[in-house]
Amino acid sequence: MFVIPDAPDIAFRIFNFPVYWYGITMAMAIFVGIVVSNKLFNKINEKCKDVIIEYAPLFILLGIFGARLYFCCLNPDYYFSHPSEILDIREGGLSIHGGLVGGIAAIIVAAYRKKISFFKIVDALACGTILGQSIGRWGNYFNAEAYGLPVASQNWGLFIPVHARVEEYVNYSLYHPAFLYESILDLSAFFVLVYLYLHCSKKYSGLTFFAYLVIYAVIRFFVERIRIDSALNIGTVPIAEVVSLVLLIIGITGLVVVLRKRDKSI
Repeated sequence: MFVIPDAPDIAFRIFNFPVYWYGITMAMAIFVGIVVSNKLFNKINEKCKDVIIEYAPLFILLGIFGARLYFCCLNPDYYFSHPSEILDIREGGLSIHGGLVGGIAAIIVAAYRKKISFFKIVDALACGTILGQSIGRWGNYFNAEAYGLPVASQNWGLFIPVHARVEEYVNYSLYHPAFLYESILDLSAFFVLVYLYLHCSKKYSGLTFFAYLVIYAVIRFFVERIRIDSALNIGTVPIAEVVSLVLLIIGITGLVVVLRKRDKSI
């Protein structure tokens, strides 16, 4: 039997103030994503280096704000009843879809102020973002969330403590580690996007970003098919699947436009 054990959510305490593994993991994901994005950006854009590092505070703040606002909007009943917890993100409660919206807003501001193409920045950040997502998914592990359906045989899987189990499946103890599936897929996507960025971004500005939208939309859609703890459903369909389909359409449309625009200019 192979079992992934549950993990404590608190890493340590400072004067009785708990520091959560989720927060540590998110900080690591953001740091690695920014550093990697900046290095990739500098390889292609030698005349305007370190723009991503320069505007990293703005990207981080608006990204976290968007991620938290989106999550709270998915859980309005709880946060209307507990408004003091809206700004408390130490234990979790960030959505990548909302983070994308906030991050894109920040990139628009940076591109305008530096007078460079929006796609020069967002193409590099797409690579760092998917790598950060791969790391960040481990925060869900420490929070005992983002897990899938119970494993039929109950001979292997991710152990979920009783208090974190979906009521419908409370009698099961081992579940599909959906967070791990997405983490591995995100890491694989990172290498694909880096290849596209280094080999295609000069000729096809925007290609890496739209490829990111397509790849991540597909990953998230299929991972959501097995998840049972999604934040909000529309009927029986998780809203994350709906948003993923929207991102997929935007990504495919963007890829077509970028490729056609380049072909016409040759």
